[in-house]
Amino acid sequence: MAKLDPFEQFKQPPVFPMAPLIDIVFLTLVFFMTLSVFSQLESEINISVPKSSQAREMVRSPGEVIINVTKEGEYYVNQQLLTTRGLEEMLGKVSVLFPDQPVIIRADEKTYHQYIINVLDICARANIWDVSFSTSNEVK
Repeated sequence: MAKLDPFEQFKQPPVFPMAPLIDIVFLTLVFFMTLSVFSQLESEINISVPKSSQAREMVRSPGEVIINVTKEGEYYVNQQLLTTRGLEEMLGKVSVLFPDQPVIIRADEKTYHQYIINVLDICARANIWDVSFSTSNEVK
């Protein structure tokens, strides 16, 4: 009869599978690199948002639609210039695919009020009601 030594398993060093650990680290790195690229796309458009003493840093959801409105009344989404009709079509499709889709309006501080109202009307026609405005902290 073979004698079983219970301490035999403790004499061997533990083995760590490195391939799954490297995969997890690599996927995490790719995820954060992709996320940072999308957040930079919206801030590259030359828009000076209004300042507010009550502004606070918000956590962005990955699916938020950010509509940039320049002081000339141009609409940009994902760095693409859209006409009023194009913006309405895009938001209509988004609303059908993703109900309760949040939208952030990032308008220049010198933008005419009418351009903002146009965006709000388009959001209402597309049945998008979760709308917020982008501001920055007031510099004292």
